[in-house]
Amino acid sequence: MPKRKALIAGATGVVGRNLLRHLVKTGEWEIVALSRRTPDIEGRYTHICVDLMDAAECKAKLGHLCDVTHIFFAALAANRELAQAATDNLALLRNLVETIEPVADRLEHIHVVHGTKWYGMHLGPFTTPANEDDPRHLPPNFYYDQWDYLLDRQQGKRWACSSCRPHAISGFALGNASNLTMVIAIYAVICKELGLPLCHPGTPGNYTALYQCTDSGLLARAMVWMATTPHCANQAFNITNGDLIRWEHTWPRLAQYFGMEPGPRRRIRLLQFMADKGPVWDRIVAKHGLRPVSYKEIVNWAYGDFVFTPEYDVISSTSKARRYGFHECVDTGEMFPRLWNEMRADRIIPA
Repeated sequence: MPKRKALIAGATGVVGRNLLRHLVKTGEWEIVALSRRTPDIEGRYTHICVDLMDAAECKAKLGHLCDVTHIFFAALAANRELAQAATDNLALLRNLVETIEPVADRLEHIHVVHGTKWYGMHLGPFTTPANEDDPRHLPPNFYYDQWDYLLDRQQGKRWACSSCRPHAISGFALGNASNLTMVIAIYAVICKELGLPLCHPGTPGNYTALYQCTDSGLLARAMVWMATTPHCANQAFNITNGDLIRWEHTWPRLAQYFGMEPGPRRRIRLLQFMADKGPVWDRIVAKHGLRPVSYKEIVNWAYGDFVFTPEYDVISSTSKARRYGFHECVDTGEMFPRLWNEMRADRIIPA
């Protein structure tokens, strides 16, 4: 039997990069990675640079991929207002699907990455723990547009679809819009360079609220599980580490990892306070012989503000995934140092 062939859209983001690494490691897949930048993952796969917003370019560069069996869609049109985000992110998905699906006779599954914004967590307190069948909030929300598009197009077809809904995806990827692990690490090493303690930069309620994270490796395995398990067809699943944290308990352990004292909680809007810290980062890179990654590319402070502002619990139920057969979990307190150890080994942050 021929190998399954995965097409990964958004292969340099924190989701796509770690999915690519996972599939390469298994040795069981042929892989095509789509992204504007070349992935930094070693191994056997084909990389294609393509602009998914351009339907004609998609057909020109991808129209020959007639043996794709699985599409993993982790691409994102970021930094847009809600209505424009809905329009553009639907276009990304549609352009890819309508290029590959008509020619891929062996297509089995299309998986799309969503998140807890499905439940309106970005709009204010929401029902917790969130369940996959909870009512939708007032649109626009591009997750709804993408999912409805897939379910409608799937009608009468031999392929199925699925969606994951993670939160606070943690891992390493450059230029990624949403990466909590990187935000905390760069914030910590800059504070340490300036001789400061590590203060939680969020609101008072954020410090004590319950929170959840998703390890990018766990998410990659869950995505493959969904895409290759027949009874997951046309289903969405919350995927998190399976535990909960409060920053008030976790923060001192994070400070200890970086050899710092946990300072008093202070409300710091990272996008404003960290805007002028590029020269400090450059000094850190030179002092410790780190990879020469620009300050702008390595961290997104707006995402840090997004994480550390809400003063309500962020909890998704993962019982549906367990009922369907995915039982993996990750200790979040262990996850952070493990991922930072990888970044140290790769000379992303100082040892």
